[in-house]
Amino acid sequence: MADLKPNESSDELTRGQIDRIIMMAWEDRTSFDAIRDQFGLTPGDVIKLMRREMTASSFKMWRKRTHGRTTKHEAKFAETNAGDEQRRFRAKSQRG
Repeated sequence: MADLKPNESSDELTRGQIDRIIMMAWEDRTSFDAIRDQFGLTPGDVIKLMRREMTASSFKMWRKRTHGRTTKHEAKFAETNAGDEQRRFRAKSQRG
């Protein structure tokens, strides 16, 4: 999958890229900064894309879920005591 350059708009995304952005936006531990680094979309662009691609009720549920969530913003998340530990996930069966 080709990544976007920062100056490309969300109108030029492939269906696969849009689907990946939606998945990343729903993930609690994926920050808007990670989406910007990978696809070149600002948080505002992600919100516009989500509004366009989702039903009204799903969009409202997503916004309610992400609004104020520290893990969606790198700067806010870095200020918490949890730091990087909360972003990592390891299954119980995983070694190490």
